[in-house]
Amino acid sequence: MRTPICELLGIDVPLLAFSHCRDVVAAVTNAGGFGVLGASSHTPEDLERELAWIDDHVDGRPYGADVIVPQKYEGKGQGLDLAALQAMVPPAHRAFVRDLLAGKGVSATDEELTRYTMAGVGDGVGEALLDVVFKHPIKLIANALGVPPPFMIERAQTEGVPVAALVGAKEHAVKQVQAGVDVLVAQGTEAGGHCGEVTTMVLVPEVIEAIRPIREVPVLAAGGIVTGRQMAAAIALGAAGAWTGSVWLTTEEAETAPYTVQKMLAASSRDTVRSTGRTGKPSRQLRSAWTDAWEDPGHPGGLPMPLQSFVSEPALRRIDTLAEKGNPGAQELATYWVGQGVGLMTKVRPARQVVLEMIEDYLDAAERLQASLGD
Repeated sequence: MRTPICELLGIDVPLLAFSHCRDVVAAVTNAGGFGVLGASSHTPEDLERELAWIDDHVDGRPYGADVIVPQKYEGKGQGLDLAALQAMVPPAHRAFVRDLLAGKGVSATDEELTRYTMAGVGDGVGEALLDVVFKHPIKLIANALGVPPPFMIERAQTEGVPVAALVGAKEHAVKQVQAGVDVLVAQGTEAGGHCGEVTTMVLVPEVIEAIRPIREVPVLAAGGIVTGRQMAAAIALGAAGAWTGSVWLTTEEAETAPYTVQKMLAASSRDTVRSTGRTGKPSRQLRSAWTDAWEDPGHPGGLPMPLQSFVSEPALRRIDTLAEKGNPGAQELATYWVGQGVGLMTKVRPARQVVLEMIEDYLDAAERLQASLGD
């Protein structure tokens, strides 16, 4: 396969795989795709270990990293430490979570509900993670929330590494290209995690047309893509490849909580919802008693980043632990980010097999398209 993203990154298949799991990143890269490690959930020390492990397991094949440096977050520029940010969480939000868990028979101590280390958001955090990332032979650096800050773009240019950015609207794409971004990921509302309201089928051609007068850069399609035929459809829309995330959550290598994997395998495409209950920004995840609670009347409302994560992440980690042990209330509450493509994720497979099956499915789709043209 040859598309602009294959040429840019030196890969055989125009398939990029975002994952927080180093094993998935390595497996996809070794199968001819391009793994992208979600780096912002790590401390610099942890990230160094993860990237060194990947280096040791991909034999020089290309991979990338995603470092989230949001344009806006609570306390930006104020030099606040973790304790100061934790103190900004309103007591009503802490009480809401305690009551929600107690009502479902989920036990959790105050210490467990406040045990959260903010790895990815804070003054100087982005620069520290980039210092680690650029010690390794990455071939792409990505940013998910807004236009990458100038220090990120300038550093990447100095290192000779292309910068990718995720967008959910055509006007955002224009700003990204004007800022100097090299690759756009047009992520439709079907996607897991933070996403906008426009579908992938509409967004991809909108973005391509919007940036054409400024500067043509490779556009990757994202949002609900879990099969090769969808990857082929993305190419037909004008994309240079596919950016995927959800499909890797149910692979053998993934670190997804075991009970959540079972919920994903049983879910339909209608079993996801955009909710502010995890990060404070709308992000698509499995619908559960947790997401329902943050939509019901009387909920305290999502907090700005990163404060909502101080409320949600410790609780959700406790929920995952008890769900695996069979606690029925925890199983009702269990959730994780996943896109509408979850309805097509019906079995656990090795990540390498997912790549190979997507290639076969892509080729079948290309043959069907070719046959539709007649003689």
